[in-house]
Amino acid sequence: MNEATLVKLEFSKVKETVKTMTMSTAGRKLVDDMYPSAEYRRVQAWQQETFEGAQLLASGANIPLSAMEGIEPFLSLLGKGRIYTEQELEQLAVWLTSVAQMKRYMNTKREIAPTISGYADSMHDCPVLREELERSIRFGILRDEASADLGYIRRQIYSSEDKIHRRMEQAMGKYRSYLQESVISKRNDRFVLSVKRELRKNVPGSVLDESSSGQTVFIEPNEVSELQRELQQWKGSEERERTIILSKLSELADVYSTELKINVQAMASFDFLMARAKYSRSCGGRRIELSNEPIIKLIGAKHPFLPQSAIPLDVELGLNWKQLMITGPNTGGKTVTLKTIGLFALMNQAGLLIPAEHGSSLGIFKHIIADVGDGQSLEQNLSTFSSHITVLGEMLKNAGSRSLLLLDELAAGTDPTEGIALSIAVLEQLLERNALVVATTHFNEIKTFASKTKGCQNGRMAFDPDSLQPLYRLEIGEAGDSQAFAIARRYGLPEGVVQRAESLLMDRNIKMEVCCKKESNNKESSVNERDVVQKDCNAPLKNKKKFEKGDVVWIHPLRRAGVVYQPADERGIVIVQVKEEKLSFNQKRLKIYIPKSKLYPDENYDLDIVFDSKENRKKRNTMSRKHVEGLEIVISQELQD
Repeated sequence: MNEATLVKLEFSKVKETVKTMTMSTAGRKLVDDMYPSAEYRRVQAWQQETFEGAQLLASGANIPLSAMEGIEPFLSLLGKGRIYTEQELEQLAVWLTSVAQMKRYMNTKREIAPTISGYADSMHDCPVLREELERSIRFGILRDEASADLGYIRRQIYSSEDKIHRRMEQAMGKYRSYLQESVISKRNDRFVLSVKRELRKNVPGSVLDESSSGQTVFIEPNEVSELQRELQQWKGSEERERTIILSKLSELADVYSTELKINVQAMASFDFLMARAKYSRSCGGRRIELSNEPIIKLIGAKHPFLPQSAIPLDVELGLNWKQLMITGPNTGGKTVTLKTIGLFALMNQAGLLIPAEHGSSLGIFKHIIADVGDGQSLEQNLSTFSSHITVLGEMLKNAGSRSLLLLDELAAGTDPTEGIALSIAVLEQLLERNALVVATTHFNEIKTFASKTKGCQNGRMAFDPDSLQPLYRLEIGEAGDSQAFAIARRYGLPEGVVQRAESLLMDRNIKMEVCCKKESNNKESSVNERDVVQKDCNAPLKNKKKFEKGDVVWIHPLRRAGVVYQPADERGIVIVQVKEEKLSFNQKRLKIYIPKSKLYPDENYDLDIVFDSKENRKKRNTMSRKHVEGLEIVISQELQD
């Protein structure tokens, strides 16, 4: 997979969100390594894990995952002869208890989660080790029961300390008048009295320390000196016995090093797959059909980083067409649609459930490459266009039947004419290689390419012309307008500027679609005729109720011109030719732009020149002269409301 694509499609952001739902460092490391796979069986297994995890969460279960605090550093030292501390060994005991709980829990969930419950069978709760640790250590301290010798030694220590305490109290009463304060203190783990410096000779004993001011000295009275030496000997014996016990417990832990490391891997895997399940549930994910074919069929899909109120997306690719050109206004949702398709493919192949409705289906793609954003780079000295070309080159290099290629704003960043030509050439090449392509564009030439090319389809982001608001709904089979004028009005551009722009566009459309078509179809028309047309192109007339075949009309819903092919019927429906399509509109949605009388030399002018194709006109000419076996004219008339 393309690393830049993972960032552009926000898969990296998904990973960061999943990471927050883990409990252990080992689980977070697995999230860091989460990467879409192009292997069908692996993706299928990941999806099964996540689905079963989501089932467990849906059942209201409290899964006994372990944070494994301190366990990884502990295990890294196993087998190296290290003697572990009481705290480390107690952590091990607590963790083994968590392992035993996980085994028992998963054993009761085999019906809900048959696959992942089996993972717990590989875990080892190590009962001998766990019981020995629990018997020997409590609250981070070796228990007296850890060994018979330790119990005996500690009883002697308790006895010696009791004797010393009684002797010290006697000494404190005896020397009270020489003391700085009537308390028994400790210095260097030995009991002492706080004696005034000038009176220290009145208290027989050894000076072990003095205060920072020098006014107090700490004296071990002679009455307890022998007892304190004896106590220190017992404490030395305790430390030696402690070392022996910890050494034995550490050796026992080393014996189970393989089992313990397996437990860490298994617990981390549970943590990871449950984090996937938590994330999938948080964004409304469902297990959709995993197809063997490279297809995309999303029903009610919602981008995980959009609010729940967002309009769901319905889109398909690879079933009836390989390429989908999405058009519509800026801020209308084209790029979000592009990102949703790409991100869902990545999430699916990484084992995450998809926030889409039942009936959705996704195939497995070997290459997913997105060209989203301008990609301008100061560090690499790349302009927007250079960046687009770089990504297009990578797409062409990797294009194949299992490639999903996402292109935002085709032909952007350079001269539109050249950019359009280059874009169409690239689309043709990608189509030949059976790659799945979703692209956004504002250019009519690319929309036309999609409408006329087998394997391509247009789609548009719906826009409400009355409220001037985008509807964020993808409509397949239609090419949309950029709605630049409507949006310009919405954001306060002066009305005079917008009207002038509309006038310029009308002029261009009429000349391109009517005048130029007439000139190309009627090679024998006079220069004077064309001059009449060009003079009248900028002269819209008042609307009239009746339309005649050949009238040029302005179509309000499409915001463009067309030529009347069939006048209004009894229902007021007029058939209008727009480019090479014949569409139907209610006459209320039309107004006269240029009447036929201003366009054609006389009333008997052959309008078939305008409406018929050059090929059909040749056939008619042949038929008028002679009979040709099998020669026929097929008239296709597609009407839309």
